[in-house]
Amino acid sequence: MRVVGRVEQLWIYPVRSLAGRAVPAVGIGATGLAGDRAWTPVGGDGAVLRAKQHPAVRDVVATGDPDADAAALTGALGRAVRLSVTEAAPGEVAPVHLVSRRAIDRAAAGDVPEGCSPDDPRANVVLALDEEDERAWVGEVVRIGDAVLRITRTPKHCLGVYADVRTPGEVRVGDPVLL
Repeated sequence: MRVVGRVEQLWIYPVRSLAGRAVPAVGIGATGLAGDRAWTPVGGDGAVLRAKQHPAVRDVVATGDPDADAAALTGALGRAVRLSVTEAAPGEVAPVHLVSRRAIDRAAAGDVPEGCSPDDPRANVVLALDEEDERAWVGEVVRIGDAVLRITRTPKHCLGVYADVRTPGEVRVGDPVLL
């Protein structure tokens, strides 16, 4: 394996569709980053609330405390919201989303997939890469901190790549990325 860059930022999104928060270190397990997308917002009618239909939820920064986050969403949307434990949909894969700073810069310059925001790539791991393009890593294995990930695919409507977890471990900002 060779060093191809470093971890620039780590992000978790405790509640789906809400804004994330940067963390200095995080454990990555078989289902992804600890605390990431653990909760799903649900309206009083039982329907899942998604940012596409309710853009105001993107501005709410999730804390990871379900009661506080539900109260913040209720205030932002002006109607009762509860949080439900997120259950993976059948066939849902790739629990880790990685994107390079270069991809974010390309997107800001106009090279962005339809439906993707260069301002909020919603990636878990933002990478500062030396000369690499993470899109070429599909099928490859990367080691970041103590975690080993297998890059599985590029997203349809987002920047970067998705990865499955081969070996769980702790990852920190500044850790080397080995390909």
